[in-house]
Amino acid sequence: MSVILRTLRLELRPCRLSDLNALHQLWISADMRRFLFDDQIISLEEARSFIVASQSSFAERGYGLWLFFEQPRIVPPEIEPIAGFAGLLDSSEASPSLIFGTAPQLWQRGYAREAAAAVLRYAFDQRGLKRVIADVDEPNIASIRVLEALGMRQTRRSIVNDRPLLYYESRN
Repeated sequence: MSVILRTLRLELRPCRLSDLNALHQLWISADMRRFLFDDQIISLEEARSFIVASQSSFAERGYGLWLFFEQPRIVPPEIEPIAGFAGLLDSSEASPSLIFGTAPQLWQRGYAREAAAAVLRYAFDQRGLKRVIADVDEPNIASIRVLEALGMRQTRRSIVNDRPLLYYESRN
């Protein structure tokens, strides 16, 4: 299933195995992994497993991980740099978990909020989901602002792996 989402400034498309190297490079950059992978450098195989899981999720549930790109395109799509990612991942709860991130050189442009809002609209309007959750490291003020701008509300706080986490939800 190939669900393309568009916003005023972004195009979101499902990630593919051909994105593996570029996505892995984004995810292992120090600024990205700080809050995304608890500052751990994930392997290429771990990144591959995220893409494969996303592809399976799209096939089974109609959602997964999208990559987003700035619009209008100024370079051919096959060499266009990834601006970021946003999507819904399976969670231990019945509701999927919202995840997002923007390439550090594009921070403070509102892209994460814009992409995550498109994913939430799709989840509620097209997939008929009733609830989406998210968790964020408490020191990650930028992501907390995104979640709050999306209208998500904090539901609890806990310590996981010695790190304070905040939990949010949005209901349709």
